[in-house]
Amino acid sequence: MFIKKFYPTIAVVMLLISCNNNVQQPNTLTSQEEKDGWKILFNGKDLTGWHSYLQKQPGKAWQVEDGAIYLNKNDKSVYEDFADLTSDDEFENFDLKLEFKTDTCANSGVMFYVHESPEYKNSWETGPEMQIDDVVCGPDHLSKMNRMGTLYDLYPVDSEYVGPSGHWYQYEIKADHGHLQLFEDGNKVVDATMWNDHWQELINAVKFKDMPNFGTFRKGHIAFQGTENGKIWFRNIKIKQL
Repeated sequence: MFIKKFYPTIAVVMLLISCNNNVQQPNTLTSQEEKDGWKILFNGKDLTGWHSYLQKQPGKAWQVEDGAIYLNKNDKSVYEDFADLTSDDEFENFDLKLEFKTDTCANSGVMFYVHESPEYKNSWETGPEMQIDDVVCGPDHLSKMNRMGTLYDLYPVDSEYVGPSGHWYQYEIKADHGHLQLFEDGNKVVDATMWNDHWQELINAVKFKDMPNFGTFRKGHIAFQGTENGKIWFRNIKIKQL
């Protein structure tokens, strides 16, 4: 039997090359995103623009691996090694997007409006947190107040739009003059108003009531929590001022 072989034409080859070139590379912006005012917060190569909370440099457990920020924490790591990774810059009204991937049973979070001062030992004493918690076995995965995507301890999430560990998912945090919206893979999970009486009532009802000035700052740093357990990766971290 004669089998006719297929040899792609030059036009087909050029089309395939063009399509491949149009695939957006991690940790980059499209020309449209640049026009819209987006800025990259992680260059995919090193931790320029970041430091560990109350430190001058990133702790040594925070590393870059395959184009992602990677927390390489182990049983011998001391707190200074994995203290929360904090942006050098502060932001007021913003739209933040990022992708993350967790190891099994990892527990972490993305904090914002973090105020960096020696009077606060931890970033989470000042800035609210969008929780990251393995949906299968993370320590808080069954709690509506502390599960994946919640505004930790303040606003619950009834449904999760992300799956188990080992896969990349997207978070988005929009904070615009007190209007706060949290998204999981494009799905809105929290819609809240900050700094009004109800906001303060929520704070007063949980452990944050014992943390002076928690949730009151209207400008601050972005911070990634050093995991309580498990490992975590971050990439495609971009922000737009609103």
